Amino acid sequence: MKILFVGAGAVGSYLGGWLSSTDNDVTIIDPWSEQVNWVNKNGIEVSGPHNTFTAKPRLLHLHQSEELSRESLFDIGFIAMKAYDTEWATQFINKFIDPDGLIISAQNCWPDPLIAKIVGENRTAGLVMSNISVELYNPGKVSRPGHSLMKDLGHNVFRIGAHNGKKTDLLEKIRSILDVIDSSVITDNLWGERWAKLSQNCMGNPVVAMSNLGTAELAQDLNCRKLQINLAREAAEIGTKLGYKFDSFGGASTYQWLNASNIDTYNELDNMIKGRSNGPNRRPSMGQDVYRGRKTEIRYMNGFVLDHAKEMNISLPYTELTVKTILKIDSKEIIPDRKNIYSIIESIK
Repeated sequence: MKILFVGAGAVGSYLGGWLSSTDNDVTIIDPWSEQVNWVNKNGIEVSGPHNTFTAKPRLLHLHQSEELSRESLFDIGFIAMKAYDTEWATQFINKFIDPDGLIISAQNCWPDPLIAKIVGENRTAGLVMSNISVELYNPGKVSRPGHSLMKDLGHNVFRIGAHNGKKTDLLEKIRSILDVIDSSVITDNLWGERWAKLSQNCMGNPVVAMSNLGTAELAQDLNCRKLQINLAREAAEIGTKLGYKFDSFGGASTYQWLNASNIDTYNELDNMIKGRSNGPNRRPSMGQDVYRGRKTEIRYMNGFVLDHAKEMNISLPYTELTVKTILKIDSKEIIPDRKNIYSIIESIK
């Protein structure tokens, strides 16, 4: 397939690297000049729970996009930018994708309605990536932590779906090329999948970002685990009240998260997270953003949940203090430190 990515960060580089190495015609556009220059010269080194390889997709600077106007249209386009870049990225990529093609959101948060508003619901699909973390700190080197592919554990990583829940031949073709990377399925429940992933991101991303700790380090700390459990509980509560159907996320059932106020259930969840202390010490996307001094997606992640809660007149104390803390980090008022988590826990006591 002829594929265009907007975004050569961790997700764009990992997916773009894989798809270009499996006989697809891949072009990636990104404003990060060092990444574009490095990859065009040296390729992308893709490492993970698979053999390390070097891929050589075509990378373009944003100002080089006029080259594409003289070429044939692309079959599909992936938006792999931060949620706050969704609007311009969608308007940008739209003119390069075949009218019968698809524009796919390979993003966190809840970007799909905005994309559909710009290009039309029938021309877009959502890609939810479950239990996969990719990291890119230096140009040309993208890595995926972990010891095995999720397909080997019976888990479907890529869940792609149309907004109306219908399956099409094009969706199946996209599913098949993603399946080479790891297990991929077409979902008829995009919104439930989206909220499950949003809830998982809400419980992990900001806690890493505000503490400067990795996921394994968080699992060793009682207060870090407490904040994660309560962020998951609050996100699950709002998603359920909105009517979304999601059975599980973050390693436990939605029922367990919703009932985390019960001491026995809380202890089960706490022990589950504590068991990850010997696992990979990952830094999810927001942790990588803070590490690089970039603005975070907090307004579109936990902030999105909080906005819905306020509309329902529901108090989410852990989520509200988490949003406030990350916004202070974004504005350089405070720095990432474990003390930020302790402060939230103490405030709610």
